[in-house]
Amino acid sequence: MTTDTTPVTTRDAVRAALPPIGLGTWPLVGDDATRAVLAGIDAGYRLIDTATVYENEDAVGAGLATCGVPRDELFVTTKLRGSDHVSGDIRGAVERSLTRLRLDYLDLFLIHWPLPRLDKYSAAFAAMLECREAGLIRFVGVSNFLEHHLRRVIDDTGEAPAVNQIQMDPTLARVPVRRAHDELGVFTQSWSPLGRGDTLGDPVVTGIAERLGHTPAQVILAWHRAHGVVPVARSANPQRQAENLAATEVRLDAADIVALDALDRGENAARDVEREEHF
Repeated sequence: MTTDTTPVTTRDAVRAALPPIGLGTWPLVGDDATRAVLAGIDAGYRLIDTATVYENEDAVGAGLATCGVPRDELFVTTKLRGSDHVSGDIRGAVERSLTRLRLDYLDLFLIHWPLPRLDKYSAAFAAMLECREAGLIRFVGVSNFLEHHLRRVIDDTGEAPAVNQIQMDPTLARVPVRRAHDELGVFTQSWSPLGRGDTLGDPVVTGIAERLGHTPAQVILAWHRAHGVVPVARSANPQRQAENLAATEVRLDAADIVALDALDRGENAARDVEREEHF
C-alpha cells in the first residue's frame, strides 16, 4: 500500500538493542563456524551474524545452543537468501532458519540483496513484517539497499527498515547512503568493516594506531563507532576476536576522524547491488 503518513521507524529501538560490535561468520562452516561462535561469545560478543546463503546456520546454531549464555542476552541476525526471495516463501524461509539455528525467534532478519530487477523486495519486506507480528522476528531490516530501494519499501509498506547492513570502511564511507539513513530513520550496520586490500596498512590508519597504542583494526572499528555504525567483523582467531571487541575502548579525536574520512574513494568502490545475484 501507499501511505502519506510518517513512516513507522524502529531505529531507536534497534539502536538500544544492538551490541556495539558484531561477530561475522562467513565463510566459516561446520565445526570451524561452531568453534568461532563459541570463542567469540566467550570473548564477550553478543551480536552473532550469519545468513542462509552462508550454509552455516546449523553450525552457528550448535554454538548458540551450547555457549551457556541466556538467549535474551544474545542478538542473532540472519538473512533471506535469493532463492527464497524469488519464490516468495518468506515465512517458510524464516521458519527454516529458526530450525537450523535452534531458536524460537530471530532478533534481526534482513533481505540480503534487493535484486531490483525482480521487483519483489517490497513484497518480501511486507511478508517479513507479518513474521514479526507473528513473533518470529524482533526487527526487520535489509542489506545492500541504496536510497531508492529504501524509499520504495517505505512508500509501499509505510515502514522504514530497522537496519540497512552495507559494505563500509574508511575507503568506502558510504556517505550518500548513510545520509539517507539519517533522513529515513534507518540504522546503519557495516559488513567488511576493516576493508579489503591495503586498508589496514594505510599510513593514516597505522599512524593513528601507533600514536594511540592500538591495532589498525581497532582504529578502523572505532571509526565506525564514531559515526554511530555497528560493525560486523569476522574472525575465527580468538586473539583477534578479542582485539576487535576491545575497539569499544578506543577513543578517536576529531582530527583522527577527519583524517580517516579523507580516505574515502567514493561509491564506485562498492560492490554492485544492482546485479542479478540470486545465490
